[in-house]
Amino acid sequence: MRAMTGRAAGEGEQKSWRRSLPVLARDLVEAGLGKVEMLVEYQMPRSNKRADVVLAGMDRRTGRDLYVVVELKQWSRAALFEDNEKLVIVPGYTREAEHPLLQVRGYCDAITDSVAAVHDEPESVRGVAYLHNAEDRDVDDLFDLVQDERTRMFTKTRRGAFLDYLRAQFAPEPGAGAADRLLDSTIAPSRKLMEVAAEEIRNREQFVLLDEQRVAYEMVMHAVRKAYRSDTKRVVVITGGPGSGKSVIALSLLGELNRQGRSVLHATGSRSFTQTMRKHVGKGDRRMQELFTYFNSFMDAEKNELDVLICDEAHRIRETSENRFTRAAQRTGRPQVDELIAAARVPVFLLDEHQVVKPGETGTVEAIRSHARNLGFRVHQVDLEGQWRCGGSAKYERWVLDLLGLRDEDAEPRPWTGDDGFEVVLAKSPAELEDVLQERTRDGGTARISAGYCWPWSKLGEDNTLVPDVRIGDWARPWNVRGDRAVGQAPPSALWATMDGGFGQIGCVYTAQGFEYDWSGVIIGPDLIARHGRLVTVREENRDPVLARRSVSDSQVEQHIRNIYKVLLTRGMSGTVIHATDPETREFLAGLLADASGAGDAASA
Repeated sequence: MRAMTGRAAGEGEQKSWRRSLPVLARDLVEAGLGKVEMLVEYQMPRSNKRADVVLAGMDRRTGRDLYVVVELKQWSRAALFEDNEKLVIVPGYTREAEHPLLQVRGYCDAITDSVAAVHDEPESVRGVAYLHNAEDRDVDDLFDLVQDERTRMFTKTRRGAFLDYLRAQFAPEPGAGAADRLLDSTIAPSRKLMEVAAEEIRNREQFVLLDEQRVAYEMVMHAVRKAYRSDTKRVVVITGGPGSGKSVIALSLLGELNRQGRSVLHATGSRSFTQTMRKHVGKGDRRMQELFTYFNSFMDAEKNELDVLICDEAHRIRETSENRFTRAAQRTGRPQVDELIAAARVPVFLLDEHQVVKPGETGTVEAIRSHARNLGFRVHQVDLEGQWRCGGSAKYERWVLDLLGLRDEDAEPRPWTGDDGFEVVLAKSPAELEDVLQERTRDGGTARISAGYCWPWSKLGEDNTLVPDVRIGDWARPWNVRGDRAVGQAPPSALWATMDGGFGQIGCVYTAQGFEYDWSGVIIGPDLIARHGRLVTVREENRDPVLARRSVSDSQVEQHIRNIYKVLLTRGMSGTVIHATDPETREFLAGLLADASGAGDAASA
């Protein structure tokens, strides 16, 4: 038996092992399979999920390596949740649990899709859910989920059948060799998975590359070919403003590189962005969803483990991948950018420097280029000039940059004189802002309202409803949902920008960044006000606990607040409706919008 945790286990976890592992070990011995290897707490590739046990040995029928994933459940009773065969309720649990057969099936898929040693023989990985404390009658409806040869479920009642199953699977030979081959195998997506991902992504008709987007795409493909021919590493940096097509390039590369059989992953530092990719591109397929991961997933990656690592939204790169859950042995202080560069032959970084919105984010062109060059790697850079968000209005993006003092700190804000296809509206009140958005989307289209983090953010109220924390006069609305579960009609946090029901809540920069909608409503709070012809920041009015830390300087807070509003003001495809809570700021904005031919009826202060 080998313990695979590599970390200190808590008392609860150790107690669970003491109750379950001896049961499985006795069963193996009684079945005459005492030499089969038990890999305890086997970590899934590219995941923090762990299988309770993987049995490693020799297939009785073929003589080849065989692996059986065993999910051990100490449940005495369990039932389906409201006749939903995918969820179960267990006495003593505070929330529904995944059906153990689905859980173990997912583990089998993760191993066959990612562990090179079993790519050519996926049938060598099988799974078992073993409810060793439960009688059949106490978990009867869990058997309704269709089982197959690769995934079986056994209970205490069926212990004899479980022993027969084990004897039918394994030869009574040592399993150490099979275990070593599994543990020593490289991690890379299987060709079958890559083909499926390529087909799914390639067929998304909106992924059409134009002009500089095509140049960036071809530069990456060129770097991949050159890196292989010369056995070297090349780094590609792609910069561009909101809507310039960075994510379109990223997904096009993901599809084509998969089609070519390259090992490639898509990573971001944004939970909302990655979860949305998993939902809309992964289309509910767990295996495809594993192609989308996070920057902090590469702390233990082998050097050049991947052919290509696509780092989308790379302005979200942090100083290190460490957090409060990081094991002591992993706390090396290694820069996150170093981990990302090391993980692939061709690391690709797509970023917009004006979207760095949180202290500790270090994703700048200079930081990436400097680090790569210090390591001796060649860097290719492509700058995207096209503008596809904001109605294709590069003029509007320049106006926002000048308004916020981000393009040139000495430049003064300029009047907005209008641009065909994009509308800017100033609303006197948040209620008027809401009315304008509803009117603009009456015949279809999407709209969201976002705001600076200038109001408290409560947990759910006593009746499990959202608290209307964003209060301006007698108008009040709640922030978007905090967690992973919908609250009434309000979608989960990560899906606020893309899922129906998001209009009723106020989004923050962390849920809006990376997304677009037809109409963007932006509430400029008291942390950004106009004084003497310019916008100035007011640190004390910002409620974001990240910016409240003493370690964050005033100049850092100022830069982040400006970047935050830049993100919020550039989400709309057809137009932006703005309300400023400060009266002097509304008057200032009204003066800038006075000459706009398409400013709308609400533009006057």
